[in-house]
Amino acid sequence: MIHQDKEVKTAKNKAKPSCCCSHDEPVHSDNNGHDHGDHEHSTNGGLFQLFLPSIISFVLLLIGIGFDNYFPQDWFTGYVRIVWYAIAYLPVGLPVLREAYESIVKGDVFSEFFLMCIATIGAFAIGEYPEGVAVMLFYTIGETFQGMAVNRAKTSIKSLLDQRPDEVHVLENNVAVKVKAKDVQIGAVIQLKAGEKLGLDGELLSDSAFVNTAALTGESKPATKKKGDTVLAGMINGNTIVEVKVTTAYSDSKLSKILELVQNATTKKAPAELFIRKFAKIYTPIVVYLAIAICLLPMLFVDNYVFTDWLYRALVFLVISCPCALVISIPLGYFGGIGAASKNGILFKGSNFLDSISKIQNVVVDKTGTMTEGVFKVQEVIIKPEFDKDEILKLVNVLENKSSHPVATAIHNHVGHVDSSIVLNDIEEISGHGLKATHNGKELHVGNFKLLDKYSISYDIDPSKIVYTTIAIAYESKFAGYLTIADEIKEDAKEAVSKLKSLGVKLTMLSGDKSNVVQFVADKLGIAKAFGDLLPEDKVNKVNEIKAKNETVAFVGDGVNDAPVIALSTVGIAMGGLGSDASIETADIVIQDDKPSKIPMAINIGKQTKKIVWQNIILAFVVKAFVLILGAGGLATMWEAVFADVGVALLAILNAVRIQRMKF
Repeated sequence: MIHQDKEVKTAKNKAKPSCCCSHDEPVHSDNNGHDHGDHEHSTNGGLFQLFLPSIISFVLLLIGIGFDNYFPQDWFTGYVRIVWYAIAYLPVGLPVLREAYESIVKGDVFSEFFLMCIATIGAFAIGEYPEGVAVMLFYTIGETFQGMAVNRAKTSIKSLLDQRPDEVHVLENNVAVKVKAKDVQIGAVIQLKAGEKLGLDGELLSDSAFVNTAALTGESKPATKKKGDTVLAGMINGNTIVEVKVTTAYSDSKLSKILELVQNATTKKAPAELFIRKFAKIYTPIVVYLAIAICLLPMLFVDNYVFTDWLYRALVFLVISCPCALVISIPLGYFGGIGAASKNGILFKGSNFLDSISKIQNVVVDKTGTMTEGVFKVQEVIIKPEFDKDEILKLVNVLENKSSHPVATAIHNHVGHVDSSIVLNDIEEISGHGLKATHNGKELHVGNFKLLDKYSISYDIDPSKIVYTTIAIAYESKFAGYLTIADEIKEDAKEAVSKLKSLGVKLTMLSGDKSNVVQFVADKLGIAKAFGDLLPEDKVNKVNEIKAKNETVAFVGDGVNDAPVIALSTVGIAMGGLGSDASIETADIVIQDDKPSKIPMAINIGKQTKKIVWQNIILAFVVKAFVLILGAGGLATMWEAVFADVGVALLAILNAVRIQRMKF
């Protein structure tokens, strides 16, 4: 019997609503001068306030164009005309000029803000005032939409912050007193009214409660909790008042871990994101130098060289070359993927794992707690007549009381009260085998039959003929008998296997349980390859065999014994389990509600995210390359340049946010 204990470590994301056009306090910087979506913007005034600078510039620009072309005015010439367009430019231009200045001060000269400033100021210098205003106006509108898109992508993650109340009602002398959740001590009793959210993890003191776990799992289906069960921060109480004893500090609650995990997810970048960062740093200065060359080099080769004409071409070239479509849409695509996954109770520890899981060829699953419920019930108790059945069961119950493993729980439930008068000494857990201890100088062994083999204890049955999970018992170095325990297959396990096969993924089941039990479950699920009687190192060897074929592998498990193989696999997936205390620090992905069907869903989210990212990369490069050539040849105006920059960026953003609406 392998005691699998894994501590759920989940996470938070202090995602802030953002809008690029505000360019205010940075949450984090991409270090390339492009801070799309990473600036907090107050939206208290609604969309009108958000777009007010652009509206002012747009109205003034339209009036100016009207005076220039449709309603000529004698006074609208010379300095008056220049001042008019300058005023139209300032509402949208000043924030960008400020960003360009701040980037230069930080040593990042070739930012997109710098490109926009050169292009628009250059347009003013050669008298193309309407086009200068138009370029900056549409650039700012594009930035505003980008900020809104990022804000929307963050919403599903940010909403987690609202799931944890800051205050709770603590019972003091049978009176409910409102106290800040972070100040509540372990052991305090919380009173939770109907419809209220629990602020801290604890143990249910009331006889029963119906709770909504949507904040933790994405599932709104109520769950029934009984007295003594663990209830977690973020759960919503049903229709009765209940009392909960606090067992975990505020900062250590499962919900705090969830929020922490999601926050950390944004720091681990996918290869495409890292490439775009490096690419932008090299690409932007090259484009600036090429623009200078387009402006000046023709004077050496063109007879009728006109400086203003070639400067205009260079400015068009600069506007087209702005890399914002790539810089924003790619991170936005990955952020959207993480958001879509978290909304479905799947937590990715980084966007790099979205890439990795999209390429998975093999999924290796543990059996107990992953494909089966991990809720065991004792089926048979076979104790040899020469032993006292009641005494043996009491000893086993006391020994198993030291473990939180589901098998131990099944034994507790079957035997009942733990006899406190029984004292066991030298308790030892043998990894992959079970437990041993001494009682009044006599050795007690409880575990699988490999444990008995290890200590050369003979037995007169064939374990391979017993279909159920078997717990062997030896006392005084003699075989005393065994218990059989049955576990139920999870209701969505078969669906998960079917979907994984449809994705072209090869499946293998590994378990420390008996081979015939593992094969029995595998046959029911339709998994062709299944191996039982495995020690933790055996699981590692099986995964290494797959990796030796140069194939990617994801391992899905829930126990501390799975940690080595989770770390070894291309992608490690942990079954989070709301009540689990097992460590999943080594996992790359956490499935919060323990549903196997989330495994193919995670792969599908990874595939769709990668597909969208590459669509955006190809779109941006193809359109920009085409219009750059036209711009360099003088065949494209500032208007085509605006489309190649802002238009393509908006198309890429619209494509990136699609993942938020997808059904997986």
